[in-house]
Amino acid sequence: MPRLSGPQAEPPKPRPELHTQAWRNFKRMQTSACLFGGLIFALVVVRAFDVLPGALRDKLFVFVGAPLGFFALTLAASLLGGPIRRLLKQYVWITFAAGFGQTPWSVAGVLGVLAFAAFAILLQISEFGRGGRYPGGIFSAYAAGVALMVAQAWLCRALEREPDVRNLIER
Repeated sequence: MPRLSGPQAEPPKPRPELHTQAWRNFKRMQTSACLFGGLIFALVVVRAFDVLPGALRDKLFVFVGAPLGFFALTLAASLLGGPIRRLLKQYVWITFAAGFGQTPWSVAGVLGVLAFAAFAILLQISEFGRGGRYPGGIFSAYAAGVALMVAQAWLCRALEREPDVRNLIER
């Protein structure tokens, strides 16, 4: 049988390093988002302690205690609640399959959303000085959002240990 020459000679061989590299980039983005979100939270807490009035005990509760409670509750619900965990795992896989977190633009988009949320918190802190509400709730909401990012990063690593998913990310 004669051998074909040119581009039709042999079918292209799968290149597992491409998909594996995409998975590595996705995992790095998940971890980076967690770290960036945590750093932003720490910075706005420091700013709130400096600017907002109140007793130290009250500030600790509003800016640290309550947000930690919401963080823990959200993380526990995300990782221990079966239906929520399954939905979140599907979401993680869908975002990976869509190419999210694998290019500099998508990573910059995630970090931009986190920076925008930080700006919203800082805006509420500054608005209190002009007669606005005391911005206690936004700290708890942001902490719950960071907990979701931590759950996604953890589930990303849990997904890669599943045999079916492992085969998909390594081909």
